[in-house]
Amino acid sequence: MPSPASFFGWKVLQATFVLAIFGWGVGFYGPPVFLHAVVQRTGWSVALVSGAVTLHFLAGTVVVANLPRLYRRIGVARTTSIGAALLALGVAGWALARAPWQLYAAAAISGMGWVTLGAAAVNALIAPWFVRQRPAALGMAYNGASVGGIVFSPLWVFLIAQAGFAQAALWVGLTMVAVVAALSRKVFSVTPQALGQAPDGDVGAEPAPAGGTVIASVTNLWRDRAFLTLAAGMALGLFAQIGLIAHLLSLLAPLLGAQTAGLAMGLATVSAIAGRTLVGWLMPPDADRRKIACAAYAAQIGGSLVLMLGGDHAWAVWAGVVLFGSGIGNATSLPPLIAQTEFTRGDAARVVPLIVALSQGAYAFAPLAFGALRTLLQASGLALWGFLAATALLQAAAIACLAAGRGAQAARAIDPARAR
Repeated sequence: MPSPASFFGWKVLQATFVLAIFGWGVGFYGPPVFLHAVVQRTGWSVALVSGAVTLHFLAGTVVVANLPRLYRRIGVARTTSIGAALLALGVAGWALARAPWQLYAAAAISGMGWVTLGAAAVNALIAPWFVRQRPAALGMAYNGASVGGIVFSPLWVFLIAQAGFAQAALWVGLTMVAVVAALSRKVFSVTPQALGQAPDGDVGAEPAPAGGTVIASVTNLWRDRAFLTLAAGMALGLFAQIGLIAHLLSLLAPLLGAQTAGLAMGLATVSAIAGRTLVGWLMPPDADRRKIACAAYAAQIGGSLVLMLGGDHAWAVWAGVVLFGSGIGNATSLPPLIAQTEFTRGDAARVVPLIVALSQGAYAFAPLAFGALRTLLQASGLALWGFLAATALLQAAAIACLAAGRGAQAARAIDPARAR
């Protein structure tokens, strides 16, 4: 692979890794901590503040679906900088809100800002620089999301406890805006064309699609089987994943103790980084990426089934966490890689933001839905089993959707009418 000194794409990769740390650390892992801080400060009900968390994620779907249009209108660098500023402003609003309407306004602002530092943005920043090596590059960039959780979850708790929510929001917000603005100006504003570089640092034209398949452009995505099954598979998988993770700590605590349950959650994050990295580096260029995504969900289903034995066997908890955690990162990174092989470059730039928006709109309600399921099952003592069974069924449905889309791009190339 090209050396970092000669290929600017490596600087883009490093900068995007840092961007993902802030994006997920503030915009994804932050709201659960904010919820607790707001309830403690105001005395408002958990249900009221939970609504703000849901709104945070829903508001982002509007922006992320229109991210390609924003990039064309005002540029990638400016969009990213403005998004970081909106996220910082929104978090400050969470900390200062004196009335529920102010909290909900802040949640809408923070939600619209964080998606410019989220999954679709990471793919958009990496895509122009990496084609052949995109699986490995995206895997490394998305690992910034996991690092963001490892760093910012305890950091938010510490800063809020020591200095208060408002001061913590100010410090983190100013740091994030300054760092993202510098990265946008010095790195994200640069294009391969401006430097005369080809993707991956190669000399010559962009590589052909995996397996040499001819890909036809799609006029109407909403009638395209590849798009619909990819969007449904990603949404179902993330809905199951986010729903379980939101409650897993409190479900494991009675089995392991609160401190050890926290370690188990940390192990899941480490497994996510390892799983995403291994897939990125070891996946062959001509691999059927839908099959690999199905295998990742199958491993998570296995993890859920093993976790069902956790009440009687301590080893089952740790083995289940590792298996389930191995697919956490791939649920985010594999769908854009599938889009790379099944759509033209222009269509993929539309597909990735749309599938991210649809998934985010779905998983925004996952903690609420799984919370309702938990309430129903609490009296029977089967909350853990019910959670795990629901997760496994949803991920099995995700596998079915992904499998149903196999070969759709080949059929589109044979019959162009399918693309209209």
